[in-house]
This record gives sequence, C-alpha cells and structure tokens, in this order.
Amino acid sequence: MMRNSGYIFDIKKYSIHDGPGIRTTVFFKGCPLNCWWCHNPESQKIEPEEFLGCTFRWSLDYSNSNRNVIGKEVSVDEVMREIEKDVPFYEESHGGATFSGGEPMLQFDFLYSLLKECKSKNISTAVDTTGYASFEQYEKIYDLTDIFLYDLKLMDEKDHIQYTGVSNKTIHENLRRLTFNGKKVVLRIPIIPGITDTTKNVAQTINFISTLQNISEVDLLPFHRTANSKYEKMKKENKLPKIDPPSTEEMEKLKYKFTSLGGTVKIGG
Repeated sequence: MMRNSGYIFDIKKYSIHDGPGIRTTVFFKGCPLNCWWCHNPESQKIEPEEFLGCTFRWSLDYSNSNRNVIGKEVSVDEVMREIEKDVPFYEESHGGATFSGGEPMLQFDFLYSLLKECKSKNISTAVDTTGYASFEQYEKIYDLTDIFLYDLKLMDEKDHIQYTGVSNKTIHENLRRLTFNGKKVVLRIPIIPGITDTTKNVAQTINFISTLQNISEVDLLPFHRTANSKYEKMKKENKLPKIDPPSTEEMEKLKYKFTSLGGTVKIGG
C-alpha cells in the first residue's frame, strides 16, 4: 500500500534550475548521504526539526507554534494542490514538477504516489536523486518519471566515502542501468574546489560518462556559500567554511573539458 503522506521542508515555485521550463520543486526531508558541501543541511534528517529564528523553510502552517520548525508531514493531496496551481506555467514553458531533497527515494512510497498523481494529470515529472537507492525502486518509477536529475560526485570510492559518507558503487551501477534502459538523464556534477575539480577526478568522470548512453545534458554546479548561515543557525559543523567558490574562468575551463563528450554542457542547473 502506497503511503499518502511524507515529510518535506520546502516547495519552491517558478524554479528554472531543476529541469526544463518553469517548475515547482518539492524538497523532501531525509538523505542517506552527508556531503561536506551540502547546501541543504536542513534536509538531512527526515523528522521535522526546530531551530530558533529559522527562515529557510516552507510551511502550510505559519502559526507561532510552527514558525521555527523545519519540515512538516504533508499529504499527497496537499502537495498536489500546490503543484496544480502552476499548471499554466508548465504548459507555457514545457515545465512540470521536480521532486528533490534531501533524497526523495528515501521516502519512496510517498514519492511514488506523487509521481502517479502527476502522471494522471499530465504533469511532467523530474526526480533529483543521489542515485543511492535500490535499482528496483528506480524501475518502479521508471514510467512515471520523465527526467532523472542524477548527481555524480566523485569517482574514487574512498574519496566518495570520505566526503559523502557512502560508497559510490551502487550510485554508478544504477546510473549505468538507467541510461542503458534509455531513460532521459541529466547529470549534475558539483564543482567543489580541491575535492571534485581535481585533474584526476575530472578525467575519471569524463571517461565514465563517455561509457554511458542517453545522457541528455551535463550540468556543472559551482560551489557556493549560501548555506553558511544555515549551518550557523542549526549549530551544525560546516566542513568547508573557507573554501572560495570557483571563478567564472575556472568554470569555463571545466566546461570546455566536458564538451569533449559531445553533448550539452551547462554551468549551473
């Protein structure tokens, strides 16, 4: 039986960076990874969290008792009402709904129910995923998902464990199988100075992508510091407080390297 409710921490309207066209992005709480550069630290735990003075969340209830709570259990119907408000924008821009996080696959039944509802209403769907889930789950949502926005971080397994807390073997194997099956995939690569942008990792990443099929686009996502205030408010350790974002020139050089793959390469989502 599919779950008809789940935990989210934000709904972003009129998004243009989470798939094609104008989109409504639903951010799920909970993530199996713990990336050093995570810009949504409020997404890591599934349960709602309370922090004084928090302003970085969406809520259906803005009462005083909930103003400092990040995350809320919401029903499929509640989320769908928000998504359906923007249908005219989807039709004009060829947009739709994107389910992000956190990791939406961590609340799989809730995700499945939302995707099914979107499909029944002819709303285009995208799932933004770390790839860290069972392939059987991806198979179940295969026909309900138009685009997978798939994160690809580090090729070396030891480095991946160090900087994200999990192995990359499942992530890479799931990606191979998804692309082999012909599903449209947009790769999203975070560019973290000194970690993911090393000569070795870039070369290995390009080589790996060259073995895949049906990659419609590669997005290079430059590191930014906008999450610093979140770490301070949440009293969470910020492991990269002093890293400078990559320069425009550095990003253009990386983009040029990835163009050797022959497909569309973008800076940003």
